[in-house]
Amino acid sequence: MNYKMIRYIIGMILIAESAFMVLPMLVSVFYKEYDVLMPFVYSILAALAAGILFGLKKPKNDLVFARESYIAVAAGWIFVSFFGAMPFYLSGSIPSLVDALFETVSGFTTTGATILADVETLPKGILFWRAFTHWIGGMGIIMFLLMLTQFSEGHSLYIMRAEVPGPTVGKIAPKSSSNALILYGIYSGLTVLETILLIFSGMGVFDAVTTAMSTAGTGGFSVRNAGIAAYESAYVEWVVGFFMIVFGVNFNLYYLMLLRRFKIVFKSEELRVFLAIVAVSTVIMGINATEYYGDFSVAIRKAFFQTGAIISTTGFGGVEFMNWPMLCHSVILVLLFTGACAGSTAGGIKISRIIMMFKMLRKESHRLAHPHEITTIKFEGKIVDKETRSFIMVYISAFFAILAVSSIAVMMAGHDYETAFTATLSCINNVGPGLGEIGHSGYFGFFNGGTKIFLSLLMLTGRPEIFPMLILFMPSTWRRH
Repeated sequence: MNYKMIRYIIGMILIAESAFMVLPMLVSVFYKEYDVLMPFVYSILAALAAGILFGLKKPKNDLVFARESYIAVAAGWIFVSFFGAMPFYLSGSIPSLVDALFETVSGFTTTGATILADVETLPKGILFWRAFTHWIGGMGIIMFLLMLTQFSEGHSLYIMRAEVPGPTVGKIAPKSSSNALILYGIYSGLTVLETILLIFSGMGVFDAVTTAMSTAGTGGFSVRNAGIAAYESAYVEWVVGFFMIVFGVNFNLYYLMLLRRFKIVFKSEELRVFLAIVAVSTVIMGINATEYYGDFSVAIRKAFFQTGAIISTTGFGGVEFMNWPMLCHSVILVLLFTGACAGSTAGGIKISRIIMMFKMLRKESHRLAHPHEITTIKFEGKIVDKETRSFIMVYISAFFAILAVSSIAVMMAGHDYETAFTATLSCINNVGPGLGEIGHSGYFGFFNGGTKIFLSLLMLTGRPEIFPMLILFMPSTWRRH
């Protein structure tokens, strides 16, 4: 195992994080929040010092394979969360270290679960950093490094596979650095576009920027206690709802659109199924929520917003769906599982895996009825190989095993089944809101310290899609072969 390269990657991650923290520090200076300035300075220096210590010199042997990539990604998420929690803790904005870590993990993993009941009292610099963690975590800090750092081509693909969500990684350019640059360009452009549209609504620049960053990262942290509902604007709900769907789409498709390859985009199975689920869920919940709002147009708008919030795993608060009919709760529960498209900033199982799972079930059923007939499974016009099919089934099996065991563990802490199950599901799928005590706000402050640490580990497990974190803690990973 190339330990030196693992240390180097972690070091580069921390150096990048220290650079990212300069921006919220400048926000603090702009708003004359000088009491928050030094906590940011200390945090930047600590992350920079650790980064230089780990990544001072790039090893001559820069080859990384699957094992090193998974370890570097998993360990990177842990380190970045620890140092990212420092501004919250040192500034006194979140006086509990456990709570500060939970909030930071929730930010970087784009979960959006929070322990804060009143965010409007926090300094602007802290609120900006809180939303910025979503934006950083949405595309992934490893992708940022691939854009700036030259790794051995071919081996950098292992790092992409460990970082990018979905069953497969599609390359849109020959080099990984070019891939990362294109994806970050699209990501940044869409974030700016949403910011401009929100400013047109009359929303302040600070609120527009932080809301756009939270939407882009599909995280859902808001700078208002009431979430998006605080703006009391149908326009804002439509804009944010639309962009939650936009950021739930595979970013490779946006690149194809820029190349005017619209036929390929429209033929995408995953995109069509994703949009169909959004449409059907919106209509079902809209019809059923009409009795609550007394106006079908308002109900449809709220249903569209909530569908976007859950399926994209953004989880913005603002719609009190706990008061909706039970059928709506059932739809929301289904959306908590699915997630959006592979290659997006969203969490969840992913639409592509669900499509292939149903195709595999259909194939096996057909094989039992026609044992001598040879059939194949195709997805997006390509045959799905046996290795990919096996990996999908292993992933789904691991997902439900972790979900079951974790739900029981949270129940043992004294919480009812609905709260324990949806809290676990929300954390491992990086959604935020849930049912029961959690509700539409995604408030997790009532859990005890041990449960918060456990749920933080679940969020860290879910963001890089289970296996990197499992590999990190497997004893066999560290044995010499």
